[in-house]
Amino acid sequence: MNILFVCTGNTCRSPMAAALLEEMARKEGMDIKVKSAGIFAQAGQKASKGAIHVLKMDGIDIEDTHKASMVSLDLLKEADLILTMGTSHKDALISRFKFVEGKTYTLKEYAYGIEEDIEDPFGGDIYIYNSTKDEIKDVLKDIIKKI
Repeated sequence: MNILFVCTGNTCRSPMAAALLEEMARKEGMDIKVKSAGIFAQAGQKASKGAIHVLKMDGIDIEDTHKASMVSLDLLKEADLILTMGTSHKDALISRFKFVEGKTYTLKEYAYGIEEDIEDPFGGDIYIYNSTKDEIKDVLKDIIKKI
């Protein structure tokens, strides 16, 4: 299964979600391919320092491996499931790329059937990043049971 996580800049939420799910799937022995992208990403930009730091606290290092990617037609086509961090991301994708409608959900919509956003920690302190990481991780624990 190919999963694409989408947020705004592809430097905070979606790379954290991708790294966390990749690690969970590895531990479970699941064959899941994970990528992330942003609606307004600056291609090649590193993950935010906050995201790098809080993932390192969980033993996950994306400092030298993550480079921001812009959402592309190819990424959307190869994804079996597209999980966005917010309703605005989902709506933007579906309005521009009609074919993604049946496979695009917000993270919490896919897990719990509710359209509630994962707040963007960008510009926040390390406690906000850690809270966001923990929120994403908790939702992913339920998602991994469904895939």
